[in-house]
Amino acid sequence: MTDLAPTGQLRETALDQALAERYLAYAMSTIVSRSLPDVRDGLKPVHRRLLFAMRQLKLDPDGGFKKCARVVGDVIGKYHPHGDVAVYDTLVRLAQDFAVRYPLVEGQGNFGNIDGDNAAAMRYTEAKLTAIAAALMDGLDEDSVDFRPTYDGTEEEPVVMPAAFPNLLANGSAGIAVGMATSIPPHNAGEICGALLHRIKNPACPLEELVAHIPGPDFPTGGLMVESRESILESYRTGKGSFRLRAAWEVEKLSHGLYQLVVTQIPYQVGKSKLIERIAELLAEKKLPLLADIRDESAEDVRIVLEPRNRTVEPEHLMEQLFRQTDLETRIPLNMNVLDKDSVPRVMPLGDVLDAFLAHRMEVLGRRSQYRLDKIDRRLEVLAGYLVAYLNLDQVIHIIRTEDEPKQALIAAFTLTDTQAEAILNMRLRALRRLEEMEIRKEDAALNLERTGLIALLADEGKRWGVIAVQIEEIRSKFGDGWAWGKRRTALGDVPVLAAIAVDALIEREPVTVVLSAKGWLRAFRGHADTAEDLKFKEGDSLAFGLKAETTDKLVLFATDGRFFTLGCDKLPRGRGHGEPVRLMVDLANDAEILTAFIHKPGRRLLVASNSGRGFFVEENDVLAQTRAGKMILNLDAGETAKFCLPAGPDAVAILGDNRKMLVFMAEEIPVMTRGRGVMLQKYRDGGVADIKLFTLAEGLSWPSGERTRLEKDLSPWLGKRASAGRLPPTGFPRSNKFG
Repeated sequence: MTDLAPTGQLRETALDQALAERYLAYAMSTIVSRSLPDVRDGLKPVHRRLLFAMRQLKLDPDGGFKKCARVVGDVIGKYHPHGDVAVYDTLVRLAQDFAVRYPLVEGQGNFGNIDGDNAAAMRYTEAKLTAIAAALMDGLDEDSVDFRPTYDGTEEEPVVMPAAFPNLLANGSAGIAVGMATSIPPHNAGEICGALLHRIKNPACPLEELVAHIPGPDFPTGGLMVESRESILESYRTGKGSFRLRAAWEVEKLSHGLYQLVVTQIPYQVGKSKLIERIAELLAEKKLPLLADIRDESAEDVRIVLEPRNRTVEPEHLMEQLFRQTDLETRIPLNMNVLDKDSVPRVMPLGDVLDAFLAHRMEVLGRRSQYRLDKIDRRLEVLAGYLVAYLNLDQVIHIIRTEDEPKQALIAAFTLTDTQAEAILNMRLRALRRLEEMEIRKEDAALNLERTGLIALLADEGKRWGVIAVQIEEIRSKFGDGWAWGKRRTALGDVPVLAAIAVDALIEREPVTVVLSAKGWLRAFRGHADTAEDLKFKEGDSLAFGLKAETTDKLVLFATDGRFFTLGCDKLPRGRGHGEPVRLMVDLANDAEILTAFIHKPGRRLLVASNSGRGFFVEENDVLAQTRAGKMILNLDAGETAKFCLPAGPDAVAILGDNRKMLVFMAEEIPVMTRGRGVMLQKYRDGGVADIKLFTLAEGLSWPSGERTRLEKDLSPWLGKRASAGRLPPTGFPRSNKFG
């Protein structure tokens, strides 16, 4: 970075350099000081400062509550100079048992609910720390971590918490920085402790053994995680992935063979009221043909009642329909992007996260042991001075009574240190009794014994790992399965077989007409229209494709960049208006256009080709896309565009070039591929392909000629091998160079 000019002087700097310097500073500030958690304590700066401020206010778990406004005031006044709303929102979230797996703040008052209602204003609510927060800060006064000056330099704050509790994995974290983000779901603390203990015993253990202890996330709202073990292993191995989470539900039998479904747990971070509103909207739009009604009977627990259309509806089918179309099933992302001990952001796999926590605990134990050892040495020094005083009590009293500088006289008379002399001078008269001397000798012996143990501990890494294992076992016994909140809430299940059920069975079948305009406006209206006379378009627009379909069909779009897109006909905008731009439904490149549109027919084969005359056959089932981004099938070089997408079937191919050369060859010469550039269909010196037609060779090749259709059966002059040049078409062939 260029040195700054002295005050009052101007320095010329290139704009790009100045922007780069300032943006880099902003990005690093966002990454390090706002958005990413520390791998050691799992806290962002605002969380750490909030907990530290509450500790300074002595809001201990066993103490009383204080107004949240007082807490927020201390945080923004002393440690975190940001808006009070942001700090209060952080405090509220740390107190919500449906937002964090292990709350760090105990709230009193209205702290919001799972419906999405906001908490009361901070002047009405009160808070104090929980036992878990106390465990995070255990040993903070024992030189266990470094401190740094606060933003104004008047006080100090911890750089990181001692973190006896594995908070990063237990409570997770989420944040968006500049150019990077983090998303760590919560896990079960007892399972984490089990993995940590196993890691201590077997530092080089494979990931599979760790996942045996930590089988997956454990969300505060419960639910059922249906993810394959292979996917879970890969996510934890790379530090990136996702977990499929479903609502927990059960069947309640009613009279006369009827039943109703009851959702008892909803996925993590899904608002209950918005979820019910969404289901009600789909019900009103008749997109849930198997569901008759929904109602919310929740009190303190979640209870969403679903009534099937009739008694013949399978409960699994109804729930599968809801899982597919609502947030009763979600995907929870995993991106373990955290700051390491050097404040460097990186994505860590599960093993590295556990190792970083254990390394931090080892450092904390070493620093706390050294701190205690130093205190013992200072106390032993003082006790040694006391014993000298008791052995020479009369002389000490005489020196104190008669000398003008008693400290220096005591040091000279008994070879004391400055600390010992000061301690003797500060003794109270009641401490001169004989019993006190016995207590001092007993304390001296106990401290010497403890000192010997600490020296041995600091000299032996194996002993330190043993102590850490005991500490982790204590955390597990305190916050594990034996605790009310310690039991696993999220059940683990297999990947559901019903995921393969055809969507057709879950959609109400009705006829629709799909209309795509020349300018890319897409819509579908009920019924099958035989003519386009009643269709209305924007000024300057016209019909490009009109397709008869049903709501259970899939609409396939092929773009000029070689990419296929898939849309469900039941999800197309309805009505007889102008519809919606297709670019809002799929991620179509700015320089690409829709080349063709058709209704998917399973088992059909397509011929795709570029304007340069390269192409191949592709199975239609292989072009179906699952996302908005579509599926790239025809790879193109610079300057090339996709030009043809034709259904296969006949045994011959007729191709016509811009050079007016026609070639006929057998379709079997074209390979079947799933993706690529394909093979050359016709050889050109200049230009490319003008038109392609697939036909049956025995029936001959036909094309329009005026008001009649001409048929050419003798194609031997043009019949050849693929990639040949061809020859001029028959006399009378249209000058448009088109087969029709």
